[in-house]
Amino acid sequence: MGDNLPGRVRRDPILAVAAAMSIAVSVLAAAGAAALAGPAAGPISSRSTIGRTWPIAEPDALAEIEAKVATLPSDMSKAFGPRDKWTALKAASLGVAGTDRIRSVIPFYTLEFDITLPDGKTLYPKGFTFNPLTYVKLPQRLVVVHPRDLSWALRSARASDFILLSALGSQNGDAIDLSEKTGRPIYILEERVKQRLGLTVAPVIVEQSGTRLILTEYGPKSRSAAPTTKGVAR
Repeated sequence: MGDNLPGRVRRDPILAVAAAMSIAVSVLAAAGAAALAGPAAGPISSRSTIGRTWPIAEPDALAEIEAKVATLPSDMSKAFGPRDKWTALKAASLGVAGTDRIRSVIPFYTLEFDITLPDGKTLYPKGFTFNPLTYVKLPQRLVVVHPRDLSWALRSARASDFILLSALGSQNGDAIDLSEKTGRPIYILEERVKQRLGLTVAPVIVEQSGTRLILTEYGPKSRSAAPTTKGVAR
């Protein structure tokens, strides 16, 4: 699949940078572990602090979040209106899968700005296009469904999968309410995610295979049949 990528992407120096960073992190981790362990035969009391030290000045992140939540009104609907009117909870719309289909997508991404080094030299120019899946791995599948097919998604999804709700006409679904009722985190499908993954219909399960995304769409017969958790070859 690499032969289908642009030449400058295949020769992308970011691989060398990533490798160097990986080695550096490994060396630092080993050095840190050795420092914590101290001499193999030496007592813990033989450890010492080299250099100046300062107390941590940054506030605790969780404490900041809790403090912010405490300032919010207890009834959000009074401040922002009914939840079904919140634009932040409006999911992207998808059509209905009429038949089973499997297709693949390469989620190429084009930089919208220059990436420069500290000295001002351009590392990657605006307009540079690459495939993110060359460098990262999607750790879970995405199960995208309309609200009416949520029960199918709950039966079909693995514990590590993300379930995303898509709108079907005026049927949007309340992800917060459904999460509370099912006891499982449920998210909304954002328009930018829909466009990036090339989604057109639901239900669909998105899974990475190498440097591609495999989109498995489920027609009416499959939705009514026994669920499957089989994935693509990795």
